[in-house]
Amino acid sequence: MKGPNEAREGRRVVGRQPVLELLRAGRPVNRLFVAEGAEGGSIPEIVARAREMGAVVTRVPKRRLDDWVGDVSHQGVMADVAPFAYADLDVLLESVKASGRPGLFVLLDGIEDPHNLGSILRTAEACAVDGVVIPKRRAAAVTETVAKASAGAAEFVPVARVANLGQALVRLTEAGYWAVGADAGGKRAFTDVDYRGPTVLVIGGEGKGLSRLIRERCDEVVGIPMLGRIHSLNAGVAAGVLLYEVIRQRTAR
Repeated sequence: MKGPNEAREGRRVVGRQPVLELLRAGRPVNRLFVAEGAEGGSIPEIVARAREMGAVVTRVPKRRLDDWVGDVSHQGVMADVAPFAYADLDVLLESVKASGRPGLFVLLDGIEDPHNLGSILRTAEACAVDGVVIPKRRAAAVTETVAKASAGAAEFVPVARVANLGQALVRLTEAGYWAVGADAGGKRAFTDVDYRGPTVLVIGGEGKGLSRLIRERCDEVVGIPMLGRIHSLNAGVAAGVLLYEVIRQRTAR
């Protein structure tokens, strides 16, 4: 049997929860590969949903899945799906505007670690973020590793991939969004900012923080208090801290 790597135009989603969320989201699945002997837990629902959608379900030896995915934990399941469909930023802005509610976007300035990107997407989905904006160059794209790290959230969060991150930030601010950058050198506490209006949170890359141009285009640059010996947070953790401050303010009575 030929392996899914030969279908270069597609992508792979591995792991029970990511594949299940993919199917729940109604994303087209070309083929579903299930390891022989994998029966319990969510496997019956995964197989049933895949067949309902018209996907070809194939049982393969576990070692074959191991060979296909390498070091990634597949949990006996792998889906061969269409390439990730990135969103259009202008379409997302129009959708939020039509809803009449204050929008919330996350703009990522050079996040290169796919696990960090997956973690941010997972938190963004939990916080009902309207869109995550990433650059096309020198940054992680939405891959099978990102989908796995996001626990399936990548299938629900709109992700816009743009050629020029600075221009995307200008587009958001011109649309009325208040740009709040998170940086270790930020002098203002992140809790001192009002996030109840349209907001875009700007998170810098691992180790480098915000680039100079992106930092200059932020309306506010805030810091997160660090009381221990480590002076910076993982980008995924920093994004989570800020996102839940936004949610706290917007849901406070």
